[in-house]
Amino acid sequence: MKNSEDKIPSDSISPGHHLLQGAILVLMSQILLPLTGIVTASFLARKLGTAGYGILILASMLVSWIEFAITSLFSRATVKFIGDAEDWRPIGTAALRLYLYVSLCAMFGCWILAKPIASLLHEPELAFYFALFALDLPVFALAHCHRSILVGKGYYAERARISAGRWLSRLVLIILLVELGLSVKGAILGNIGASVVELAVGRYYIRPSWKKREAPPVSLWDYAVPIFLATISLRLMGLGLFLLKMLGASPEIAGIYGAAQNLSFVMPGIFAVSLSPLLLSTMTRVLKENNLPAAKILGCNAIRAVIVALPLAAAASGASGEIAVLLFGVPFAAAGRLISVLVFAGLANMLINLLNAILIANGNPAWPLKLAGPILPLAIALHLLAIPRFGPMGAAVVTTTVSCLGASAGLVIVRRLVGITSPLPTLLRALLLSGVAYGLVYVYPTTGFMVLVKVAVAVILVLGAFIALGEFPPDEISFFKSIIDRALSRNSNRHQNSRI
Repeated sequence: MKNSEDKIPSDSISPGHHLLQGAILVLMSQILLPLTGIVTASFLARKLGTAGYGILILASMLVSWIEFAITSLFSRATVKFIGDAEDWRPIGTAALRLYLYVSLCAMFGCWILAKPIASLLHEPELAFYFALFALDLPVFALAHCHRSILVGKGYYAERARISAGRWLSRLVLIILLVELGLSVKGAILGNIGASVVELAVGRYYIRPSWKKREAPPVSLWDYAVPIFLATISLRLMGLGLFLLKMLGASPEIAGIYGAAQNLSFVMPGIFAVSLSPLLLSTMTRVLKENNLPAAKILGCNAIRAVIVALPLAAAASGASGEIAVLLFGVPFAAAGRLISVLVFAGLANMLINLLNAILIANGNPAWPLKLAGPILPLAIALHLLAIPRFGPMGAAVVTTTVSCLGASAGLVIVRRLVGITSPLPTLLRALLLSGVAYGLVYVYPTTGFMVLVKVAVAVILVLGAFIALGEFPPDEISFFKSIIDRALSRNSNRHQNSRI
């Protein structure tokens, strides 16, 4: 087999082209997450029922939080230092070993704490499923390490293929194993199998050595620790589901809230995963060349992309009740009210992720922690006050409120430290069109798949209105088209070469 360096060509294109092209490629692969994820969630909700689905969501979220913590400890620091390094191999080896050691410790810790956690959440069955799901931790961590190395080196197309392999295999494995009668166990084993596929594809494209005894650079820890603490703090701001359970909510209520939260965060999460690491990698390499104006343009356009998505979130909020029934069935109809609020929390979290990437790329790894640290205690206090009185809706409102506060504070910090300002005209257009989009989907009730048609029409109208209002001038539209043509041409050439 050829060396990975031979498999991954580099292109001499501008940073903006490279970032946008990479973001499109990764986004196209990550679109498989909602497509396969919605099918999977709908399938599981109907197969497992509200109680079984609630147990699965609890186990999944516990493990995903731990996986998120592990990857947060090293991911952005790895991308940052791989982008800065002349030779990526020592850092790649160090990162690979650190990912493995930490994830194995986490897996053993989950096995030890499975019963106490299940008792705390008043769900004895959760102990077995949580312990089984913990097997995913080391496999997922190693797969994510390979993704981070690829992103740090600017190999965005290969990063996209890894994601595509994961989501497609996850859908097939979960449906197959659940249909074989394995129920919740089948869904968990399907997730683990998808991580195995992702790791195998990652090792095909790039292979950091296991054997080199390279010590991790001290500066890696200087970045990793504050970034890790900040990321965990931000993640914990969305702990409404677990506080609901701790305060006595039934498995049915947990399943409804979990379904609403998953659906609300899926699209913003996709954009964050698609753009945030790529933005960090591209800005790091641009700043390495002392091209500060180009870095500011990249950061400003990233913020602008989130603002432009605001009317899309408003459209989803207006049709939330219909979407919940379509995807999860009538028993999950109550999730609609929660989705209408939580969708804006998902968008705010996306913006926070991009702002953190900007701060880290500019050599400010401590500021994400300074931003998230004070907000977490506020979130916990508000949850404890709101949940006993208002139930799931109280948890949703608190999650959205603290997320929006964090995003607003992040914009202020980025402006002061980096000099990147939010585009006010874009924000005004987005607020105007958000009201229009919400009204369009809300005043025309529909059922079944016509809900998706209605939302799609609203999205097309919003994009057309943005163009009509001058948000996307002709040169930007031409630029975007050139990126798509280049990406399609590149993939076509690779396909032809692979057949020779």
